[in-house]
Amino acid sequence: MIIVLKQGAKEEEVESIRRLLTSKGIIIQDIVGETTRMMGMAGDTSVISPDSIICYPCVERIMRVQEPYKLAGRKFHPSDSVIEVSGRKIGGGNFAVMAGPCSVESEEQMVSVAREVRAAGAAFLRGGAFKPRTSPYAFKGLGLDGLELLKIAGRETGLPIVTEIMSPEYLDAFAEDVDVIQIGARNMQNFTLLRQVGELKKPVLLKRGLSSTIEELLMAAEHIMAGGSHEVILCERGIRTFETATRNTLDLSAVPVLKAKSHLPVVIDPSHATGSRDLVEPMALAAVAAGCDGLMIEVHGQPESAMCDGAQSITPVMFERLMRGTAKVREALEGFGAR
Repeated sequence: MIIVLKQGAKEEEVESIRRLLTSKGIIIQDIVGETTRMMGMAGDTSVISPDSIICYPCVERIMRVQEPYKLAGRKFHPSDSVIEVSGRKIGGGNFAVMAGPCSVESEEQMVSVAREVRAAGAAFLRGGAFKPRTSPYAFKGLGLDGLELLKIAGRETGLPIVTEIMSPEYLDAFAEDVDVIQIGARNMQNFTLLRQVGELKKPVLLKRGLSSTIEELLMAAEHIMAGGSHEVILCERGIRTFETATRNTLDLSAVPVLKAKSHLPVVIDPSHATGSRDLVEPMALAAVAAGCDGLMIEVHGQPESAMCDGAQSITPVMFERLMRGTAKVREALEGFGAR
């Protein structure tokens, strides 16, 4: 529900309503426009009778919201969210690229790639310390040792780090050491983990599940936001279809659909979506043209010897070219009148 307040509403009355709602476990989202002020309610609103709210002199009317995602939706938050991490912004016209290897392998590898992607214009360093793999025999990452190496590369270059959490047992380490916590596609509907990560109140990158709908992605974001973190970045990384020419099918239509339904920033991961380094650049440029707020790109100094996903990793030279192309597409969009 949304409570529409009258112009000139008295603060003491508004605060009285806020105390009533929060005592019932309702999450309040303030919505302030040029001429209107509203209070959005998320949670189990069935515990609140509309009659107990409409009787307040400051209340003009109460509206029902049909979408199940209240905190992630635009009705509660009409303007684009801008998420800032260590001076880097994403969303609301701020474009950012997250780049680095699929998996952390060594200090030399991480520092070298971090320097290369920073020089080319990347705003965040991504790397996997923990790797969810389909095969139980595949390389699963270096774990906490890998996280230490990722931190070293971040300190060396000044880039905020993005890495995936897979288990609640590492919540304390991620709260302390990780700038943006990634929820991978396989954990998108691990609702307990989503809630616990949300309680850390840190920026979260949420990847769309392999076979998940857009509404399911937004509801997963709602779980994180209900936990306490409102700094969520949505990531489209390809979905499973009948097509076998690519690793997954990149749903570029998700960009404008998500931008219409949600205020949260949207990034595209063409590396996991295509599974082929030759397709990363064209799909990245197409995603920029579609209006995404950023990209997540896998970059490796020697993809042929990578311990994970070498076939979809591009070289630093290819990444530099991609960044130049990205800048040109964004410049063209500005001339076209789009953001």
